[in-house]
Amino acid sequence: MSISETAIELVAEKALTQRYMLDFPFEAAQILETMPARVIAEILEAQVISAVLPLWQYFAVDVAEHVFLQLTEVRQLKLLTELDPAISVKILSRAGGSKVDSVLASLDKHVAVEIKALLEFPEDSAGRLMDPRAVNLRPQMTVEQAQLKLRSSKPKAVNEVYAVDDQGVLAGRVAIQEIAIADPDTTIQDIMAPILTYVQALDPKEDVVDKLEKYKLNSIPVVDFNMQLIGVIRSARLLKAFQEEMSVDIQTMVGASKDERALSKTSFAVAKRLPWLHINLLTAFLASAVVGIFESTIAQFTALAVLLPVVAGQSGNAGAQSLAVTMRGLALREISVRHWPKVVLKEVNVGLLNGAAIALTTAACVYIWSQSAGLALVIAIAMVISMIAAGFSGAVIPITLRRFGQDPAQSSSIILTTVTDVVGFFSFLGTAAVLATML
Repeated sequence: MSISETAIELVAEKALTQRYMLDFPFEAAQILETMPARVIAEILEAQVISAVLPLWQYFAVDVAEHVFLQLTEVRQLKLLTELDPAISVKILSRAGGSKVDSVLASLDKHVAVEIKALLEFPEDSAGRLMDPRAVNLRPQMTVEQAQLKLRSSKPKAVNEVYAVDDQGVLAGRVAIQEIAIADPDTTIQDIMAPILTYVQALDPKEDVVDKLEKYKLNSIPVVDFNMQLIGVIRSARLLKAFQEEMSVDIQTMVGASKDERALSKTSFAVAKRLPWLHINLLTAFLASAVVGIFESTIAQFTALAVLLPVVAGQSGNAGAQSLAVTMRGLALREISVRHWPKVVLKEVNVGLLNGAAIALTTAACVYIWSQSAGLALVIAIAMVISMIAAGFSGAVIPITLRRFGQDPAQSSSIILTTVTDVVGFFSFLGTAAVLATML
């Protein structure tokens, strides 16, 4: 193969890679994540910046950090200049103080100010989610002047913009469609609509979600304490943030790291999961210790060993249902810590009624299998007790963790499993020991 043919193939490969990144950024990011950070950086360095930008919103946080650090300084600065500031902040917040300082010192002054301001906001605040590059219009502007400003600023994925007065105070909102169809001489004041709601930069993310849902908005303005507009949060940005948070909760509930992805390295996954597996092992020994207390009872009535998983399994499922509903309520702010008596009472009642129904079915099956009315009575009593305990635990555990400032998703599942196993085993074997004469 000649040198010219090789060069043509390299150019074609680069063009195809660029096209794939632009058309399928999510799939491209997933493929790249399977490679070492150094290799990913080399591939991204070879591409134009416009093809690379869409990938960064899909990279896992740890991958984004490692790849960013492998890029040349020139590409790092170009990337931070073009990226959504919220994504830039997510990358830099993990890179370390000295790296952040050096990067900010080398960036364009205006970009550095935007990123530095966002870095100062708390992790889950409205300020971290906002885009500070909001287009500001003046009420006295004409539509023609507004169109010229929009063309020069080239905002992306914007449905409406905001008008501010001479002091920068939020004055109204204007739909892009209105600006597009209005007469050129019409003033912005004539076509702007009143502000339905707003958030302050330090407001928690949950407040932003509540207001977006309540008012059915595509975006929401962010203001400071003087009501001056400092940014805007797009619903798409917030939706992505919550999708990430919910997927993280699914992982952390079972002891997996929030940074682990489906294509993460084996060594990384093992390092993150192994400590929680050891904690789970300790709780399993605790449940086994309860069984050991009733070793003589089990030796006398071997059928008890056969039925142990039935009680523990049912209570575990019931507890998981209660836990899921309570955690969803906390996440969506349908409930707070002060609602705990009402939530717990409801879950205890659900556990009682479900326990009674399951107990009748279980007792009938056990009686048919063993022909022992005593054994059927024992498992029925144990089923009701364990189901009530499961409902109570599923509600109390996440609320208690939230009350003490902990993430309910981090360890609720492990604590719940321990409680349901211990209570299930103890209620079944303890009842059997008390009613041994009936077995």
